Amino acid sequence: MNYNSESSRDTKGSIRDYVYDKLKSDILDLKLEPGRFISEKDIIEMLKVSRTPIREAFVKLSQEGLIETIPQRGSFISLIDLDMVEESRFVRETLESTIVRLACEQLKAEQVLQLLNLIALQELCIEEKNYKRLFELDDEFHKTIIIGCGKLRTWKLLQELSAHYQRVRMLRLAANDDWHIILSQHRAIVAAIKDKDADAAEKVMHEHLNRFQLEKDELKEKHPAYFK
Repeated sequence: MNYNSESSRDTKGSIRDYVYDKLKSDILDLKLEPGRFISEKDIIEMLKVSRTPIREAFVKLSQEGLIETIPQRGSFISLIDLDMVEESRFVRETLESTIVRLACEQLKAEQVLQLLNLIALQELCIEEKNYKRLFELDDEFHKTIIIGCGKLRTWKLLQELSAHYQRVRMLRLAANDDWHIILSQHRAIVAAIKDKDADAAEKVMHEHLNRFQLEKDELKEKHPAYFK
């Protein structure tokens, strides 16, 4: 892992937020893989910060289910809980299938253009086989639709519920090269929004967010140590 020094941090954020954001990002990106031992001492050395913000970050990440502390053994990156993944996926599918119908009525031409620009960037990621950037752009695509419909708090709620789901999404992108399916579904969603075809938009969104159901057994077989 390559961590930046304190001088490169966002000066607008507190050290506590910096430590929390950095650790969470590395957990979701699987740089800190499930089941890995993580100690305050190691993080102090890597991030060059004091013990207090690290302890606070550990507490917050524990509350989110990303770090597990075992008495007499220490702290570990939590294993992926497929029950939590499925619940997150269910909530996301339920909300986004409804919101994409609203998008057919509410999104403006400028917002549709933004979605098309994101798809163009995703195409570049596929050409360069940059699945981490593709992950970020996939999130941005869904965020643009949700916030474009005036549902900022819904987006924040989905982010809060998605810690385990995010790690599975990253595993999927890293393990599979069928990224063109994701891209074709994004194109179909935008086409339905442009045509104001709410039924088609909902159908594709449902298929898009249900791909995990088809792949979860394969992922667990490939990475058995990552799952509960």
